[in-house]
Amino acid sequence: MTTTKAPGGLRLVPPPIQLADAPAPDWSHVARLSDDTGLLEHARNAIVRREHGYCVDDVSRGLLLICREPRPTIQLAGLAERYLAFLTHAAGSDGGFRNRFSYGRNWEDEPSTGDWWGRALWGLGTAAGRSSVPWIRREALNAFLVGCRTRSAWPRAMAFAGLGAAEVLRTDPRCTDASELLADAATVIGLPSAGPDWIWPEPELTYSNPALPEVLIAAGDLLGDETLLRAGLKMLAWLCREQDHDGHLSVVPVGGWQPGVPKHRFDQQPIEAAATADACATAAAVTGDDRWDEQLFRAIAWFLGDNDGRKPMYDPLTGGCYDGLTANGPNVNQGAESTLALVSTLQHARTLATRSATRPSGGLA
Repeated sequence: MTTTKAPGGLRLVPPPIQLADAPAPDWSHVARLSDDTGLLEHARNAIVRREHGYCVDDVSRGLLLICREPRPTIQLAGLAERYLAFLTHAAGSDGGFRNRFSYGRNWEDEPSTGDWWGRALWGLGTAAGRSSVPWIRREALNAFLVGCRTRSAWPRAMAFAGLGAAEVLRTDPRCTDASELLADAATVIGLPSAGPDWIWPEPELTYSNPALPEVLIAAGDLLGDETLLRAGLKMLAWLCREQDHDGHLSVVPVGGWQPGVPKHRFDQQPIEAAATADACATAAAVTGDDRWDEQLFRAIAWFLGDNDGRKPMYDPLTGGCYDGLTANGPNVNQGAESTLALVSTLQHARTLATRSATRPSGGLA
C-alpha cells in the first residue's frame, strides 16, 4: 500500500492489480446452485432461489466450462453428465431447444431458436470437442448434430452456435455440418462498416458483443478465410477501444451504447467481461500476438476490482460472483450466469499465467 498527498492529509492508494492476484477457478458456488436436475438460475445473496427454476442458457454455460477444465474432478464430471442430460431433455426433434424448466419439473416453453438454442450448441460443441469423458463427447456430438439441422434469425444466437461449431471443427475438421453452421454464423454477423468512427455491423452495441468478432476470427481461422479473420480482429480491437475507460475495462452496460450518444456506465454485467475475455483469448490463440493478452488481462482485472466502481466483483467466501456493477456498487446476489462468468474468466487467467511464466520478459504485471 502506498500513500499520496491529498487535501486533508495522506490517502492510501492500493497497489495495482496483478495477474498473480487472480484466484484459481472456484466451483463451490456452482455446486451450491446445482441439484439432481440441473443448475438453478438465481440466488439471493448466495442462497439459491428455487422458485425461478432452471434455464438452458445457464446449464449450457455450466457444461461448457466444465469441459474446458483440463483435469475435472469427479464432482465436476458428475455435474457435466447432469447438465448434458438436461440439455438432451430440452432438445426438440427439429433442432430447437426449450429454455425454461420450473422447479416443479415442467417445461414452460416450446422448442425454438432463441439465444438459448445457440448457447446449447455452444455447450454441446465444447463437450463434444473437449470433454475428458468419452460418453459425454459422443452424446454431446449426437445432440449437437441434431441442433445443426436448423438456423436462427437472431445474430447472437447464431454467434453462440457458431462458437460451438468451431469447437467441433477444432477436433474434427471434416465435420461438414459444423463448418456449414460456422460459415452461416459468420454470414449473419457480417463485416465491419467502412465508417471511421462506428465500424460495428449493427446500429448499436447491445449485449454479448464480443461473441460477434470471436465468431469471425474462428471462422477465418478454421475455414481458411483471411477476410473474415481480419474483419473479426478489426471489430474486436475497435470494441476493446470503445470499452476502455481511463485504462481499465468498462463493458457495455444494460441499455447499450449508440453512436453520438454519451456512454452511460452502469449496470454492467459480469457476462460481458467474460465474453471479452473469451474473444481476446481466441484472438491471442489464433494470431499468436501477445498484445491480446493485455486486453484479456483487463477483463480478468475487472472481476478483481479494476472497474468503474473500483470494487471486487466476487465473494471469496462462497466462490460466487456478484450479479452486476451498479452506480452504488455490486449487486450482491450471486446467480448462475454471473458465477459462471467469473469461473470462465479465471480459467483464462490460469492459462494466461502459465503462458506468461514462460516468456523471457517475465509475463504481465
